Amino acid sequence: MTKPELKQALIFHHLNFLNLIEAIPDKDVHATIQGKWSASQQLEHILKSVAPVRVAFFLPAYLLKMFFGTSNRPTRSYEELVVKYQAKLSAGGKAPSWFVPSGQSKEINRLAARLRNSIQSLVGRIDPFSEKELDQLLMPHPLLGKLTLREMLYFTIYHVQHHQKQIDLKG
Repeated sequence: MTKPELKQALIFHHLNFLNLIEAIPDKDVHATIQGKWSASQQLEHILKSVAPVRVAFFLPAYLLKMFFGTSNRPTRSYEELVVKYQAKLSAGGKAPSWFVPSGQSKEINRLAARLRNSIQSLVGRIDPFSEKELDQLLMPHPLLGKLTLREMLYFTIYHVQHHQKQIDLKG
């Protein structure tokens, strides 16, 4: 995906996720089924997972390079990244504690607004990076190791869809 395609996909999939959550009746948004996170917890998790990606994109390229290095391999495709993530999950991988929702937030509208703002902010920070930098600069992922910036954006796009499916399965 090119930068415009990445930006479009980030906005599209996060808005779909938010539209789904906002359509859930208040009495059901906090319901858990079979020990899985509720819709409100899914929202909090996505918000927590977008935050470090957004922060990384606010760093200048030279700092990302200094902290995390550059890639010595070609960037994985979206599909390859998804397969790698699904394999990690199948092997028992889980979200680290700092990405686990803290509880049942009653402020769904506030969380939704924060996620909208975070995604808009992230999308606005993609342009300063060249296509080449997206494929060279690295940042860490807790399950997948170091990813190129492009791969991290792929993950962010897939991750929200993954959690939307978990909500859809409940409804």
